[in-house]
Amino acid sequence: MKEKRFRKIKSEIRILGIDDAPFTPHSKDDVLVVGTVFRGGSWLDGVLTTHIKVDGTDSTSKIIEMVKNSRHLDQLGVIMLDGITLGGFNVVDVEKVFKETGLPVIVVIRKIPDFKKIKRALKGKFEDWEWRWDAIKRAGKIYPVKDDDTIYIQVKGIKLEDAIEIVRISTTRSAIPEPIRAAHLIAAGVEKGESKGNA
Repeated sequence: MKEKRFRKIKSEIRILGIDDAPFTPHSKDDVLVVGTVFRGGSWLDGVLTTHIKVDGTDSTSKIIEMVKNSRHLDQLGVIMLDGITLGGFNVVDVEKVFKETGLPVIVVIRKIPDFKKIKRALKGKFEDWEWRWDAIKRAGKIYPVKDDDTIYIQVKGIKLEDAIEIVRISTTRSAIPEPIRAAHLIAAGVEKGESKGNA
């Protein structure tokens, strides 16, 4: 599938920001995943939810299903993920999400991951570690958004300069884009009764 091309990125581009709720590591529990639909970085239009398994393999299919079943689908311009994994090591195959939904994916990262440590952890814990590792690698190169290395992104189905512009438009109240920040706060609030601190 070809990259989505934007003639001009509008300030009210519809963005679906996705993050998971707090969870008990290494459990067999379900994890709440929240998606917030924003117009740019200032207007919350809707909230989507799904559940995935801690350290499972269903995050990709559940996100695709959540997006495809949403009444907001036709208006969405891009999906934003808070990292490449949800619910521990439930790795999101961003290439498949892009192909199945037709929406470009921007992965927002707060610091450069230690990939050697991640690979070791996967090998020591999962029989299907190679699939998970391959999905992580296929997410692509990591790019800084600003010179001060505040956040980084990976992109799929969109030009880097367009992705950086969308991140810039939607980052209005903290160092990370508002759709991600709101998804984090909502997910934590639902799971714990109250969100603590900033996203």
